[in-house]
Amino acid sequence: MDTSRLTIERATYGADCIGHTEEGKTVFVAGAIPGDVVEARPTDDGRSFSRAVAERILEPSPSRVEAPCPLVDVCGGCPWGHMAYGAQLEAKRANVMDALTRIGHMDAARAERLVAPCIAPAEPWGYRNKVELAFAHRNGRALMGMHDRAGTDVVKVSACPLLQGDSAKLAKAVSGAVSYLANSHRLSFERIGIRSSARTREVEVALWTEPGPFPRAQVAKVVHEGTGATSVVRVLTKGSAKARRIVGVERLWGKGSWGELVGEERMRVSAPSFFQVNTRGAERLMDLVLAGLSPREDDAAMDLYAGAGTFTLPLARRVGWVNAVESYGPAIRDLRRNLEGAHLGNVDAVGGDVGREFPDTDADVIVVDPPRAGLAADVVAKLSSQPARAIAYVSCDPATLARDLGRFERAGAFVPRSVTPVDLFPQTFHVETVTILGRTRGRRSA
Repeated sequence: MDTSRLTIERATYGADCIGHTEEGKTVFVAGAIPGDVVEARPTDDGRSFSRAVAERILEPSPSRVEAPCPLVDVCGGCPWGHMAYGAQLEAKRANVMDALTRIGHMDAARAERLVAPCIAPAEPWGYRNKVELAFAHRNGRALMGMHDRAGTDVVKVSACPLLQGDSAKLAKAVSGAVSYLANSHRLSFERIGIRSSARTREVEVALWTEPGPFPRAQVAKVVHEGTGATSVVRVLTKGSAKARRIVGVERLWGKGSWGELVGEERMRVSAPSFFQVNTRGAERLMDLVLAGLSPREDDAAMDLYAGAGTFTLPLARRVGWVNAVESYGPAIRDLRRNLEGAHLGNVDAVGGDVGREFPDTDADVIVVDPPRAGLAADVVAKLSSQPARAIAYVSCDPATLARDLGRFERAGAFVPRSVTPVDLFPQTFHVETVTILGRTRGRRSA
């Protein structure tokens, strides 16, 4: 396929950026940033758009920078690693506004007023408390590292500059220990998770495997001694890649969970549970949620999709009662443990689907932090029937956020008052947002 000269115009909510051919056809280009002029090789020529990869940078963008990682062009972890950080923040705000107008059908001028500048809560490198290593066998030997940009191969790494502080070289230490075990005991792993805290100094290595014979004592000894981990666990999974389920967690060494300090809260999180990979970013989300809700001592609150308690704990310290709902088994167990550790008895932590376990009482303030799929239509309807004065919607996907805000507006009870992007994932296109919804004028809370 012939190459062509393209000017890259803007970023998308994805790893690729957009350019147009002389005929006006949209081209999604991998390996380029806005402002680059590239020689692009087509990889897929569709009817309405094409895809291509930048073979050569003919004229670098004013926003193009050298990344501190030599693998940025091949590793899939930092697709925006060559983009100046200020340009990343502007692109993320633009992506949120684009979703609100294109998917949420919001007037562009209104979106411009609603969406605040993207907040940078931490340094653009060295911010992550977690990375996951891919595992493969190559020529009969174990290979560990990061997924490549295409997601089809594994890139060996000696350090990951996304990991915070002194943890950057943990990837090499973990890879060495686990590779030795895999080669000497003929072991295979689904993946290996590393969590590290610069505040508590705790490190957890989580080995994801299928059930079966496993040299637990040897694995615990080698991984602990090779990495200094305070916790080594084995997460047992079954099923196909698309329907993988967790069937157990075994503590092999140490505490059996990972501890982090978030604001004033000390939290413990088990390996399968979700926790924000950017601790300072999680604190910023917490601050925005609390500022937007202005909770009072006599308030009743809801925290839906509560996870391990990032919002539940600080909310419980400020209100009279919290109804918390979380569907994922390991997370609801972590939430209950964290509430017990914080000596908070004013929370009813319920395990189950939010739609089925939606609290049957009224709330004054509500937090929702759903997964990437966003809110189900029936949950939006139930929230819209609440007398609450404000809802804080924490989203990790601008597209589903835009869809759900449209549903809220059609229901007629709540409208967005502010949308604040927060950059929890520098060097990537991902962005978190905190949207504060208030009651529609003329509708009062009970």
